[in-house]
Amino acid sequence: MSRRDSLDVAAALAGSALISAALVLIWVARAEFGGTQVYVSELGGTGASTAHQFEIALLLVVAGGALVAFAGRDVRSRVRLLAFWAPSVSIWIACGFFLIASQVTCRAYCPVPTMSPFDFQDFTHITCAVLAFAAGCLAMLQTAFAVGHRVLAGFSLAIAVAVAVVAGLGGILSLARFDTEVGGYAEFTATTLAILWVIVYGVSIAASTVRGQRDLGESGDIRSSSRLASPTNM
Repeated sequence: MSRRDSLDVAAALAGSALISAALVLIWVARAEFGGTQVYVSELGGTGASTAHQFEIALLLVVAGGALVAFAGRDVRSRVRLLAFWAPSVSIWIACGFFLIASQVTCRAYCPVPTMSPFDFQDFTHITCAVLAFAAGCLAMLQTAFAVGHRVLAGFSLAIAVAVAVVAGLGGILSLARFDTEVGGYAEFTATTLAILWVIVYGVSIAASTVRGQRDLGESGDIRSSSRLASPTNM
């Protein structure tokens, strides 16, 4: 395996491990926070007992996502409209917004910024979180039509549709301040699915790289054997 491929595999697996740790932290923080009506951003709200865990989880997502994006920088979409940049760029953009969101958290209970009272801190956090989520969904959609990654493409399409539907439901209920328990579950489910997608993306990239090198090695062995068996070499 070349040095470049080894670096990609290491980055993909390390990134997936960091994001897995982030997902565990978010699940633990939600359990410790208590209640079923909590939205994900509330876990990092000012004064929340889980604020530090939430910050660490977001930073792990940023670091892990950046590594996974680096490993998958060669992935391209076959759809022209989605091929202006690689899915990795979309993931890096999402990481940038999550980095801001990790440092500018919302206030306690994280009210929707369009509701009264308006607060710039809440507005900044929620806007960055939404833009990060949108960039991540774009990466899923781009990967759903990726060249040479059929299994990953199919998985990405299924997750993209699921996240869009579930996150849309959670967002509408959040804005309407209606049935926040269902809205909280919907947002948390969408967040979990999105994080799982990045983990699978990284593992898939690592596996694809290893498999490609193995196939290349086997092809080289076959060609070498053919040359040795050739009449001109006898």
